[in-house]
Amino acid sequence: MLHMNQVDQVKDLQRQGLGPCEIAERLGIDRKTTAKYMKQEDFSAPAELRSPLPSKLDPWKPTIDQWLAEDLKMRFKQRHTAMRIHARLKEEHPDDYCCSYPLVQRYVKRRKEARKEAEGFLELVWSKGEAQADFGEAELIEAGVRRTVKYLTLTFPYSNAGFMQCFSGETAECVSQGLKDIFSHIGGVPARIVFDNATGVGRRVRDRVTLSQLFLRFKCHYGFAVSFCNPASGHEKGNVENKIGYVRRNFFVPMPVVDSLEAWNKELLEKAANDHERPHYKKGQSIAELFEEERHSLGALPARSFNVERFERVPTDGYGKFCIDGKHWYSSAPECGNSEVTVGLKAHELVVYRGDGAPLSVHRRIYGDERSDSCDYRTSLETLMKKPGAWINSAFRAGVEDTVRAAMDELPKPDLRKVLKVLVKSSTTFGFDVAMTSLEEAIARGRLDSFSLGAVASRVAFDGLHGIPSEGPDLGAYDRALISSAETVS
Repeated sequence: MLHMNQVDQVKDLQRQGLGPCEIAERLGIDRKTTAKYMKQEDFSAPAELRSPLPSKLDPWKPTIDQWLAEDLKMRFKQRHTAMRIHARLKEEHPDDYCCSYPLVQRYVKRRKEARKEAEGFLELVWSKGEAQADFGEAELIEAGVRRTVKYLTLTFPYSNAGFMQCFSGETAECVSQGLKDIFSHIGGVPARIVFDNATGVGRRVRDRVTLSQLFLRFKCHYGFAVSFCNPASGHEKGNVENKIGYVRRNFFVPMPVVDSLEAWNKELLEKAANDHERPHYKKGQSIAELFEEERHSLGALPARSFNVERFERVPTDGYGKFCIDGKHWYSSAPECGNSEVTVGLKAHELVVYRGDGAPLSVHRRIYGDERSDSCDYRTSLETLMKKPGAWINSAFRAGVEDTVRAAMDELPKPDLRKVLKVLVKSSTTFGFDVAMTSLEEAIARGRLDSFSLGAVASRVAFDGLHGIPSEGPDLGAYDRALISSAETVS
């Protein structure tokens, strides 16, 4: 048999018109061998098929594989070693198991090495419990305002089950909050999540991805692996690409009208569950049935919930305001002017904390490229209560309804101070929304005084504005006791 470089020489001389005798003489090889390779047309490499030799461990390999798969859901220190597998097989099958420890050790080592190699590549045949994630973009009407939102989509290619959560941006806080809520809803954690790029979870420079500290903590907390598609290789996550389009067509047409993104996100999880009742496009079962089967491959939820919040220490100006993302301004409190405050950045909110860790002010988090200015009126109320003369130029006055502004403008300064004092007390005790509802109701009833305002706030907080108060205790017992005492004395 000739080496391939010799065969190549034979074919090259054959193309030049030489015959087998001339080629054999020139290359110094047998004429019959030369003629054989001149006639050969197919030089494809044959597959090296070898029948595996039987092993005494063969009957036990499925059991070992099952134990190793179950270990992936356990803490690292609670997983099987090769020695423990060997000992357990001897304990559970004392009459049938007769393999040596080195045989088990070699097999376990090969299985673990194969798993590590598989983690380094993007498999296009998806296993149970593996997921893909990406953002889509759509429009909706939130609280009467038309907005463009980003919806995080997590899909499981094996079952084609998909789940969505809406946000105003694509930050690490949004990704982590969306995944956290989906994990909680499905009762488990995917073994691996594949992202298209590092948007939201980190920063990508060429082939290197550096995860953000928040997402890295989130990933460690829930214990899932992360992979990224190769550049310009969106086909590697085609399932989630298709799901994003499906979601836009089926859940955002017609344009949803929602009170808040948080409420819409809860509704989206229910809509996803209903959507899973349709049949899988090629497996002959419903998506719900396949995903129920896939649940067994999900990791367990951690014992403690993860706090999706990134903390920053930021400087304030003379008015107690600070800037986030270079363009969005938020208020803390006037007394925090020209200092530093601790800010907690969440997916939907931004919280300013006092030195003792208590919230000082809470804002709706703003995204986008346009400059914005957000004020938490709860903090400005306390300042107005002390300085009611600043009412006419306050941000609180500018932000309330016209009817509220007109009614409070008519109040004398002493009465305005009393009303503001009750608002501060109601906001601290029952919440800012209750305080504002009580103010609007008192104005609508023509009873804008501190006593009426306090009574309405209590009514709103305990029974609701239109609720029926509870009957309370039977005070007639006191009447009967007093009457009985009076008759006894007489």
